Amino acid sequence: MSGEEQAGRAGATERNEEYERMEKWLDDHPEFTHDYFARKAKRSMVDGWLLAQALSHSPGLNFKQPETNNSSGSNSRNNSGTNTPVRKISAQEFDRGDILNPIVSTVDGARTFLGPSTSQTSVTNKHHRRPRTELKTLDEKELMYELVIDICNELDVNSLCHKILQNVCILLNADRCSLFLVHGRGGEERFLEAKLFDVSADTTLEEVCENREAIRIPWGTGIIGHVAQTGELLNIPDAYKDPRFNNEIDLQMGYRTRSILSTPIKDSDGVVIGVAQAINRINSKDEPFNAYDEKIFSNYMAFCGIGLKNAQLYEKSLLENRRNQVLLDLARVIFEEQNNVANLIYKIMMHTQSLLQCQRCQVMLIDDLCKGIFSQVFDLENTDFDNSDTFNREWPAEPRFPIHIGISGYVAATGKTLNIANAYEDNRFDPSVDIDPNFKTKAILCMPIKNAHGKVIGVSQLINKLDGSIFNKNDENLFEAFAIFCGLGINNTQTYETVMKAMAKQRIALECLSYHASAPADEARRLKSMVIPSTYTYNLLDFSFSDFGLDDDDTLKASIRMFIDLNLLERFRINYETFCRWLLSVKKNYRDVTYHNWRHAFNVCQTMFCMLKSGQMDNILTQTEELALIVACLCHDLDHRGTNNQFQIKTSSPLADLYSTSTLEHHHFDQCIMILSTKGNDILANIRQDEYEEVIQVLENAILATDLALYFKFRGEFFNLVKSSEADWNRERDRDLLRSMMMTASDVSAITKPWEVQLKVADLIASEFFEQGDLEKSQLNIKPAEMMDRDKKDHLPDMQVGFIDSICLPVYHAIAEISPRLQPLLDGCQKNRQNWQCMSQHNSKHVVDESKKENESKDDNIQDQSESMDEKAMHSESEDGNLHLMDIESGEDSEDIAVS
Repeated sequence: MSGEEQAGRAGATERNEEYERMEKWLDDHPEFTHDYFARKAKRSMVDGWLLAQALSHSPGLNFKQPETNNSSGSNSRNNSGTNTPVRKISAQEFDRGDILNPIVSTVDGARTFLGPSTSQTSVTNKHHRRPRTELKTLDEKELMYELVIDICNELDVNSLCHKILQNVCILLNADRCSLFLVHGRGGEERFLEAKLFDVSADTTLEEVCENREAIRIPWGTGIIGHVAQTGELLNIPDAYKDPRFNNEIDLQMGYRTRSILSTPIKDSDGVVIGVAQAINRINSKDEPFNAYDEKIFSNYMAFCGIGLKNAQLYEKSLLENRRNQVLLDLARVIFEEQNNVANLIYKIMMHTQSLLQCQRCQVMLIDDLCKGIFSQVFDLENTDFDNSDTFNREWPAEPRFPIHIGISGYVAATGKTLNIANAYEDNRFDPSVDIDPNFKTKAILCMPIKNAHGKVIGVSQLINKLDGSIFNKNDENLFEAFAIFCGLGINNTQTYETVMKAMAKQRIALECLSYHASAPADEARRLKSMVIPSTYTYNLLDFSFSDFGLDDDDTLKASIRMFIDLNLLERFRINYETFCRWLLSVKKNYRDVTYHNWRHAFNVCQTMFCMLKSGQMDNILTQTEELALIVACLCHDLDHRGTNNQFQIKTSSPLADLYSTSTLEHHHFDQCIMILSTKGNDILANIRQDEYEEVIQVLENAILATDLALYFKFRGEFFNLVKSSEADWNRERDRDLLRSMMMTASDVSAITKPWEVQLKVADLIASEFFEQGDLEKSQLNIKPAEMMDRDKKDHLPDMQVGFIDSICLPVYHAIAEISPRLQPLLDGCQKNRQNWQCMSQHNSKHVVDESKKENESKDDNIQDQSESMDEKAMHSESEDGNLHLMDIESGEDSEDIAVS
């Protein structure tokens, strides 16, 4: 260690020792410390102190972690839903802070129980009150100041009340004092409860709390109730002469109450929050309390009211914080469990039992199919687990008493909460449920369980509090929060189970689909046994190749020959029989549509093969890419329905719901992967993992590239790359563009075939397009695009010229620049364009000639009609007289003339 380091450590040690001496001196002189802090402390120091206190652990929140033995390394249930530790807290603890805030809706409609909470531990006052003998020597002002300082920073309600009563004993020289706090809210029945009773100047807080009994006084009853109701001080010289005095407590305790001085405790708003009472002034003459006592008592209680209200607010904030932690624990527990509703519900009931301290807890779920019937009933008694940290139960047990339709049925039907103090006094209660002679239903708290949409999905019911009391408002508020969390948890778990069932059904459907979509093994063996002719037999290396002279077996054997010549079967260790079955399965999964069928896929594959071999593109691409491209060509239109992407969108087909872009292309890829993943068709089973990932990636991009929308999106970048002569085929982006353009060139390669082949293919394409147009007219009642309108079939040459100019020629020009051996594709495309252009011009000339003839014919008809009208007029004039002559001279029948 260097000298500098040694000196540094020595200095640090010396400073620590100095700090320790200073801290010890401050501990020994608390008056100085308090005075210094009161004069010098800043708001930031106080906030820091409060924060430090808030971070300390609250004695009321005890976590007992379960003892686990993981030595075996197996059967661990730490993550099991029903093994979650239960927070040790009772709902009765919340009663100390008066009624907690209920669940409310925020501005955005969300339900919340969160309230202001700051710390989890009470702040203890460091001020030490002077001895009683010393206090008696002080004058009135000094004594009042000392007693106010004694309570001003006390935030624990019990400790504060104890100090207040002791100070009252000192101020009034009283024998005993008591303090009652007001409970209940406006609009509800209010009452007073003894916080501390019979406290003397020498009684310790521990003694008072240990012997404390619950004394509840109705509002306006007795002396205490009268003072609370009127808000006025009451001085009674002789208690037994006052009719409001109740001597039962004197009889119980063997004590004689003579005089009483009782005053209200008010907060800063003047609201009565409690009543303080002094009993029996200590003096030799047993004199009652006088006016001076009334004055000093009232003045001191004014200070105490503010301090007591602050302490109550602080205690309430602590309890709110603790309740929030309990509910957050429940939320965590609920959303940990997504697998099984039964386990989730038992966790909920276990936490409910622990919090609300009741004898029995029930959860009843409503049957979705049969409304009004509970499909599942879960019942838990407090004796079912021994208050340990965990409780395990795998499956729900049958209820141990009948499911009555009264109270639970009413809550399920109305969605309203019922809090019944005495079940036997409620006509909705069915006494027959108490079939167990050792159990009797008394108090019931029944609440609906709702999902996120507000629909009642069940009912939760608590029966009989362990302490024999009724369920109060705090219990309702806590239970309501539980019910909301439970509703969300149950709904989520049920949804999860539904999704899992749907996924299972989907897997079964896929298994069935795979079985029926896969070619039979005997067909694969038959194809395997066939002799595969050479490439030259099928003319596969010629860009002018046509499949019109081949039957289906020939297309399969020609496909095998392409894989063999590319050395793909040997390079990727593809089992030959598996390959034959895969090829048959691919063919089987093409629908019998007019154009986008197996024959089209085979021709696209032949063009790609010819580009790789005759066009020498195999010098640029790797064998992995070649495998992916050949497979992509054979699979690029799998399960094509004879309609395009726009039709899927217009008809809102399931495919359009599944894929928003490149709808059919994504489906073709999915079908391809399904076949490749089917047992007996897995031709990629023997390749390395990195090669498999590369093949799948290239395969997906290649199939998606057949979407002309993507072709238009990326072709500009590709054309600029080719023109600039900056293409680097070792760069992945450039290779990806090249593969995509090769897929497009192969997909539309029918436009490069000899004219007689092109005419037949164009007729097939037009027929499929017209079929879609007919569907759009009949099903969608819309006018189809011109290329799909059967009434526009005479415009086919013009549309073909436009198709060649906008799509075909640009891509063939580009790939011919990359490899001059691909020039035949460009030449064939240009020749067909000339032929379509001639046909278009011929059609246009024919239309013009027909129009000219039609116009000439119309002119001749007009002239003939004019001459005929003149002749008819002249004939009519001469005939008019003749007719009359005929009628007179010959007597010929006028009806015959009229007919003629």
